[in-house]
Amino acid sequence: MTTSSIYDFEALSIDGQPAHLSTQRGKVLLIVNTASACGFTPQFGGLEALWRKYRDQGLVVVGFPSNEFGAQDPGSNDEISSFCELNFGVSFPMMAKVEVNGAEAHPLWQWLKAQAPGLLGSKAVKWNFTKFLVGRDGQVRKRYAPTDTPESLEADIVEALKA
Repeated sequence: MTTSSIYDFEALSIDGQPAHLSTQRGKVLLIVNTASACGFTPQFGGLEALWRKYRDQGLVVVGFPSNEFGAQDPGSNDEISSFCELNFGVSFPMMAKVEVNGAEAHPLWQWLKAQAPGLLGSKAVKWNFTKFLVGRDGQVRKRYAPTDTPESLEADIVEALKA
């Protein structure tokens, strides 16, 4: 099968249920690899604020926990879910923990990285809170570095919502 858009993928939700991205067809997606014990962890608050502000216009923030970088998300999916909800009020969809690099990388992350390489053409995700903005057409519009705050993405999100 040739992958033509983000809607060709599925993952497991943080509670272990199948999550078909085709159910998000026509929405703007902000896909983020997250971690609970990272210097960038406070970005959960900004991601939640974007979700709350723009979800009625079609934005869906989707978090994918990963323990690849400095072992900064070692907990179970239940522990991660509780941490995000209790500490940052996260109500946007969170997926089960995945690998984002290497041979065991989730197929969605392999596709995202191929669609929007990083600095100097690098395909690897460098750290937690790398973000991918996907348009209503299911195509990657832009890749953002971990240091790019959720607030700094707002203009691009608004533009994607209008498209």
